[in-house]
Amino acid sequence: MKAFIERWNVEDEQFWSTVGKKIANRNLWISIPCLLCGFAVWLYWSIITVQMKNLGFPFDTSQLFTLAAIAGLSGATMRIPNAFLIAIAGGRNVIALTTALLILPALGVGIALKDINTPYIVFAIMAALSGLGGGNFASSMSNISFFFPKKMQGMALGLNAGLGNIGVSVMQVLLPLVMTFGLFGVLGGDGQPLPTDVGGHTAGTLVYIQNSGLVWVPILLVLMLAAWFGMNNLSTATPHLKSTSSALLKTLGLLSIGFIGTAVSVYLLLGLNLSMWIVLPITIVLTVLLMKAIPGEIKQNLNTQFAIFKNKHNWIMTYLYVMTFGSFIGYSAAFPLLIRVVFGELPDGTPNPNAPDPFAYAWLGPLVGSLARPLGGWISDKLGGARVTQWDTAIMILATLGVAFFVGQASGTAQPEQFFVPFLLLFLLLFITTGVGNGSTFRMIPIIFKSSEAGPVLGWTSAVAAYGAFIIPRVFGQQVNAGTPELALYGFAAYYFTCLLLNWYYYARKNAEIKC
Repeated sequence: MKAFIERWNVEDEQFWSTVGKKIANRNLWISIPCLLCGFAVWLYWSIITVQMKNLGFPFDTSQLFTLAAIAGLSGATMRIPNAFLIAIAGGRNVIALTTALLILPALGVGIALKDINTPYIVFAIMAALSGLGGGNFASSMSNISFFFPKKMQGMALGLNAGLGNIGVSVMQVLLPLVMTFGLFGVLGGDGQPLPTDVGGHTAGTLVYIQNSGLVWVPILLVLMLAAWFGMNNLSTATPHLKSTSSALLKTLGLLSIGFIGTAVSVYLLLGLNLSMWIVLPITIVLTVLLMKAIPGEIKQNLNTQFAIFKNKHNWIMTYLYVMTFGSFIGYSAAFPLLIRVVFGELPDGTPNPNAPDPFAYAWLGPLVGSLARPLGGWISDKLGGARVTQWDTAIMILATLGVAFFVGQASGTAQPEQFFVPFLLLFLLLFITTGVGNGSTFRMIPIIFKSSEAGPVLGWTSAVAAYGAFIIPRVFGQQVNAGTPELALYGFAAYYFTCLLLNWYYYARKNAEIKC
């Protein structure tokens, strides 16, 4: 099988049915598990931080939320260079290398978690490295967009993203299981005893928390090989692809820029204690400027792709996509710890003996959101992305307001568990709306933009939206410390309302500028 395919024209029905369909599907079904593991490694802090709190790691709640926020910040920043990698280095080359790089944080976290006295800065560095998994989404989606004809891109992108997103739920089910026994024997290290009764486990129960990282290492090795030998580079996506070694070096070079942006942002956040609303724009601008400063052929390629920044619809769709994917990924990162804090602690700070187990429910949200994403793409193929986005946003606002109400009720009572069922049901509805909106907004992009711009726009919008994994845990952490977690949700609902107006004006109303 040729790694580089020179002739690729999927809009030609005969080519698609005789040649393109088989190749496209093979690349899609290798891409999905690679992306699934990327999401799992990126978001495993949602489970790790809960267990760190249970085991008595010497960090407060705000610090634990901050670890998830750092991973979110890093993953979003890494998406900026990833958004432009396919056009420079080729899909097969990029997916194989970025999948292999995930072994670094997986192994590092496994080692760090063996010792409860590991310094906080080590976990902060590991959280930043796990952002590699979040960054992979931008290159993965950009890559798959080249393999399928426009009429099928809604479903194809929805499958890649939706089933990839299931990595969050797979992780949230798998990790509590593998932490119960010595999965790797002597090589994995000893378990740590729970200091108190928690989550149905008695004090003294051994927890092998290090397996949260170690379990992904052999899986990633297999997937890296599958991507290297089973995927393809396309001439239509990477017209100036040269040697494989050059492509891999370019990939590492651009990813290093993402790490520089992440390192600066983490220093501003933790070292200088700056507001996240200051850190966020500095990180984005710095990363883009560093990329623009690259000399030679890469700079010329990037300048061509940077033409999207002159198109106002790139910024509008970025704003809308933050609402959908940003909310999905942010809530996925914060959901387990939010359950633990809101329903696991009483107003006086003592543990709630009737608290629900976060591990038993947290995986449901990312699961229904992920499954809803292909549905959103499929419905949008039939009805139009803007119309689906409009109705979905309206429901999203109502669900968020409902969750906020019950969080407020639970936070002020000695029996918070009585509000857990309506909280959970409304939060699951909120997750579903983020998934449907993911599919519908991604379906809008190939219609709004010409094919040469659609890939970079898909990557860019997903990059900025991923900052939801930074913003939402950070906001929840601040509001939990202030004793008003419901205010975070009321703020998110207000933002969703602005998205409702924007989508209606530009894309959904009768005389909209672009009907999509």
